[in-house]
Amino acid sequence: MLWFVECYPAYHPRGKEASIALARIFDALHVDFGILGTEEKCAGDSQRMAGERGLFEMLAEHNIKMLSKYTFNQIVVTDPHAYNAFLHEYPKMGGEWPVQHYTQYLSQRLSDLAFVRDIPKRITFHDPCYLGRHNGEYEAPRRLLNALPGAELVEMGHCRETSYCCGGGGGGMWLDSFTRDYSSQRLSEKRVREAVEYGADILAVTCPYEVPRFEDAVKSTGNAGKLAVMDIAELVAYSMGLIDELVMAH
Repeated sequence: MLWFVECYPAYHPRGKEASIALARIFDALHVDFGILGTEEKCAGDSQRMAGERGLFEMLAEHNIKMLSKYTFNQIVVTDPHAYNAFLHEYPKMGGEWPVQHYTQYLSQRLSDLAFVRDIPKRITFHDPCYLGRHNGEYEAPRRLLNALPGAELVEMGHCRETSYCCGGGGGGMWLDSFTRDYSSQRLSEKRVREAVEYGADILAVTCPYEVPRFEDAVKSTGNAGKLAVMDIAELVAYSMGLIDELVMAH
């Protein structure tokens, strides 16, 4: 299996923590996996949606060339945006491989996940746009969350097909400092308020953009200490005893 890590999980401090957690899960499952390392570039899907089609094509051509050098059975991605690119865009450019988001892969290996720690928390889940509404995957993340011993999954009013966007996709991560001056409430803040309203202790996510966006929103809405934002990989790894602690609300 080739794990396409992507840029946020490789460079952002919180993304790195989730990546370490996921790598330890793969290792515990005895997965024969590799990464491209420095040969990998951003999948480019957000750049494409922001109108930088030429930049997307340059990134895609590079990644397709690098991937074509190696032999593997499938690609597993960390990022729903990379999932969308490999599923719909890369095949148009000659790069077609079986691809899964990591939650899809792990949910198929659920019986092999050896949980040893309870997580006695109320957890709610934010459906990422490019896993859920755009590509129809709602069940895999929930299967993993429902399997966590001691945890209670609480659905927010806006979930599945009616889930909010976090505001980071389609180039939003890079426009946020501009658009927030022209809006009364950021989408990430609206989502955090909803999670708090439904009594969640943890807002679980599975898109690399969302941990930093929602952690910022927790602070800007005055909910610091009330709500933690965690990648599902971190929750699974903690319950399996593969990481020592959860990065709870700051």
